Amino acid sequence: MKTFGVFMLSLLLIFLLTGCTEEIKPEDVLESYITYWEQGDYEQMYGLISESSQAVTTKDEFVQRYRTIYEGIDMSDLEVAAVYNDDEEEENSESAVQSFPYQMKMGTVAGPIDVEGTVKMTKNKETNEWKVTWTPSLLFPSMTGEDKVIVRTIKADRGEIYDRNGQKLAKNGSIEELGLVPGQMGEEKERTITELAERLSVTKSFIHDKLAAPWVEDDLFVPIVNVTKDREDLDFSDLQGVTKRQKNARVYPYGESVAHLVGYIREVSAEDIEENPDKKLKAGDTIGKAGLEQIYEERLRGQNGVQISIVKANGQHKETLAKNDPVHGEDVHLTIDARLQHLIYQSLDGDAGSGAAIHPRTGEILALVSSPAYDPNAFIQGLSTEQWTTWNEDPKKPLMNRFTSLYAPGSVFKPITAAIGIELGVSAADELRTIDGLRWSKDESWGNYYVKRVKDVPVETLTDAIMYSDNIYLAQEAMEIGAEAFTREAETFGFGLELPIAYPFPQASLSNEGITSDILLADSAYGQGQVQMTPLHLALAYTPFINRGELIKPVLELAQDVEPVSEAWGKIIDSETADTVNNMLLEVVENPEGTGHGATIEGHRIAGKTGTAELKRSKEEEGQENGWFVMYDAEQEDLLVTVMIEDVQHRGGSAYVLRKTAAVVREYFNAQ
Repeated sequence: MKTFGVFMLSLLLIFLLTGCTEEIKPEDVLESYITYWEQGDYEQMYGLISESSQAVTTKDEFVQRYRTIYEGIDMSDLEVAAVYNDDEEEENSESAVQSFPYQMKMGTVAGPIDVEGTVKMTKNKETNEWKVTWTPSLLFPSMTGEDKVIVRTIKADRGEIYDRNGQKLAKNGSIEELGLVPGQMGEEKERTITELAERLSVTKSFIHDKLAAPWVEDDLFVPIVNVTKDREDLDFSDLQGVTKRQKNARVYPYGESVAHLVGYIREVSAEDIEENPDKKLKAGDTIGKAGLEQIYEERLRGQNGVQISIVKANGQHKETLAKNDPVHGEDVHLTIDARLQHLIYQSLDGDAGSGAAIHPRTGEILALVSSPAYDPNAFIQGLSTEQWTTWNEDPKKPLMNRFTSLYAPGSVFKPITAAIGIELGVSAADELRTIDGLRWSKDESWGNYYVKRVKDVPVETLTDAIMYSDNIYLAQEAMEIGAEAFTREAETFGFGLELPIAYPFPQASLSNEGITSDILLADSAYGQGQVQMTPLHLALAYTPFINRGELIKPVLELAQDVEPVSEAWGKIIDSETADTVNNMLLEVVENPEGTGHGATIEGHRIAGKTGTAELKRSKEEEGQENGWFVMYDAEQEDLLVTVMIEDVQHRGGSAYVLRKTAAVVREYFNAQ
């Protein structure tokens, strides 16, 4: 409050209370009016406006109009300064009407407003009192009659998500809305509502509630539902008043194949608004709810703009008082190859499983797949209760993200054990071991426990053991290495490390509380026991065999205008060790006796490893088996793929996974 204004207000009150007959100047009244104005005391302001002004607006209308407008624009720091000219004051001393220019400043939700206007003061001839002649222009100078002040949100475009080739994984597009125009239904209204409810599988009350909204008018389109896939072929041409229109929406062109990676957005809930006061969310806004949509929410979201305008009674724009332009969301460019992602997802064909693909030299993630999945577009188009129930009750759990789930790797872990043995000098590629039969126990201390293998090879080398996937050979190697050294060396392959990418992954682990027994050590050697990995971590763990011993960091986001470079966590094994293991993995595929021979591709040197992880309480019982296959091009060194499929025990084990994975890689190479 201005010092001068306080003084003049006090002076005016003294005059009124004492009944002083000395004439109060118009400037004094205006200063009092301005003081009340700046204080937001609209009731007192009303008392200082002229009788003719009060005749056209009641006190309640006057107060409510100020409050509604100023609260609506989030007004703050109001300053009003009138300009008085001493020369004009003397000239107009006998006049019953005087005008004073003024400047008004305020802060608003759309930025500052700084306007100039004129206020007219009128003297009552009977009482000689000066009053403010109020018109809507004293709200804002250009307002007249029934003009209104409106606040319009200017929506910021949400950033889009791209793959490495510029394909959009999440984009701003449109979907169809089905709705009603009430005035077009005529006498067929009830029949139309009844038939529409039946065809859409919604209740009549659901439609009636939509039509009962306070904003609904006869000639306005009233949206009822979004046109989902199951509604695309429905015919409504016989129903009066039913029509469709396009609606802006988030669209996921690759659907289920990218669902768990990209995620989806949904309208905010009351909890979202309450828990995120800094985001200034309001009903109708959308927010990322899963996957990268949620992880990159702050970058993708952008910031809405606001425009404060004066409009005429008919809605015609008259003047912009303040405008804050939107800041559109940032686009995100991923290293993902949408075509490869889609190929892997299609190959799983509904199987419960997951996959990851990387560029083994740069660490760029080319695919992260979880199957089965959901259609993220369903959340945008309008998810039905039936669909949500179906997903939740599906035993294959399509809502579960399997590429971030930990699994026992089984025999695909064996190259790590082999590398450790070679690195420590415990074994070599051509080191022979004599093994008798399909079962082996260290000694009597193991009781009834044993390690088994599939192929009875009396004498074999480490290369043979990898090629045939011999559990016993690798278990014996681990026994010689010892638990402490085995744990120390194995952990260098990324166990216990947090992956340095935005998407959260659980840490891979060798054991729950350390390898505390020989049995656990033996089982860990071939990827059983308590070893847990994700498909992505397994892919990364193979990169030292391609990169002359260097473990490569994963990269998910493609740097724009910059070629991605190889970035290593560090050199964890010698180059010679890496080359030796790489040759073993080539033998797995190229040797007709190798378990991965079915993955050969003409024109490419393919290396790989099969694996089956058994999930059962005892050796003798039949239980679930998860199949794995890892394969990479050992010459081009630009693609490494890992795939895991659950419950393969009656479908050919890891050979089932191999066939699917190899088919994907062949098609991918052929299309290049």
